[in-house]
Amino acid sequence: MREIKVSRFSEWLQGKLQPLTVEFDRDTAIATLPAPTLWLYGKTGSGKTSIIRYLTNATTAEIGNGFRPCTQTARRFSFPDTEMPLVNFLDTRGLGEANYDPTADLTEFADQGQLVIVTVRVTDHANDEILQPFEQIRRDRPERPVLLVLTCLHDAYPGLQHPAREALDVDREQLTSGLSNDLPSELRRSIAAQCRRWSHLVDDVVAVDLTTEEDGFDETDYGGQALKQAILRHLPAAYRQTLIELNRLGGELRTAHQRTASRVILTHSILAASAAAVPVPWVDIPAVLAIQSSLAHRLASLNRHDLDTQTIARVTAALGGRVALRMGLREVLKIVPWIGSAANAASCFALTYAAGRAWNWYFMEMSKGHVPDTSELRQVYRDQLKRAAELWHTTHDEPSESPDA
Repeated sequence: MREIKVSRFSEWLQGKLQPLTVEFDRDTAIATLPAPTLWLYGKTGSGKTSIIRYLTNATTAEIGNGFRPCTQTARRFSFPDTEMPLVNFLDTRGLGEANYDPTADLTEFADQGQLVIVTVRVTDHANDEILQPFEQIRRDRPERPVLLVLTCLHDAYPGLQHPAREALDVDREQLTSGLSNDLPSELRRSIAAQCRRWSHLVDDVVAVDLTTEEDGFDETDYGGQALKQAILRHLPAAYRQTLIELNRLGGELRTAHQRTASRVILTHSILAASAAAVPVPWVDIPAVLAIQSSLAHRLASLNRHDLDTQTIARVTAALGGRVALRMGLREVLKIVPWIGSAANAASCFALTYAAGRAWNWYFMEMSKGHVPDTSELRQVYRDQLKRAAELWHTTHDEPSESPDA
């Protein structure tokens, strides 16, 4: 493919400028990306924050500070941020109170939550206040899957370590019977009672005990893998890929969580991979381009730089035109060079990751007073493509943790 010279590319781009609503198109595409929304339904203290912490690797403080009200009785937590979330959590408050009215939540969450996770402390048998409102919620959307998560298992065997994990596998056919005799008797009775109580309202049951090191248990994420598998099993296919990538790259995201630019790059790369992997009409190349466009703009904003047409032309041409960064500037029509390379999840992840690193390096060099030339940008991009490939293969060569992975 013949390389486009910067000056020629700039002339072409200037000739295409006209007042269009590209920003709206970009925002609309991003808004339709398959970021799953999990509705957490349970009393305060039933383990909802522990589930979020386990799935995202975010700290309890970050989760607490990240919640935003969305109704009078519910809050939303978007991870890692509200502008480009990988997963959303809805937390219903006021449960356990006799005056809880789910009407507002039903209206607000009617088309949002792809999966409802009901959290119940395994030894808490005073559930009538949350059972009755949930019957209405279930009737409103009977096709939406519901996962019952029994938490705080150690309440049933104080002072002891967890029993063998295999004894806690609760099959759908065993909701009312068939639990292993290897379980502590109080735990076995409590699980059986909760299963009987909720069997007509849920599709699956998982028992977990998500603790911290200070709690003194040998295994802090007891039952965590079963929880992840159940969530992936019951999510609609279009929403699974994002959680699969988040699960595989969670350590990298956690390490970069306090480094904003790195977190932004990795988040967009995961979304690009997820968008490319989902075979539905509205998640395709335009969505990937929207993600890459958003990435460039976020990095420009973080580095306090403006994206003008000359910068767009210079960087895009330096990267060989292979990086499909559709700029969301109102005066720019489109930049869609050679989109064939974005054919699958791996290539979309690598291209987006390497492009983000190259853009961020460019902005940082500009802040130092150095204007990178084409050869420098190209070398940075090539180096980061290798890094992206190493990161992808390191996580994806490991055994799958779910049947859909």
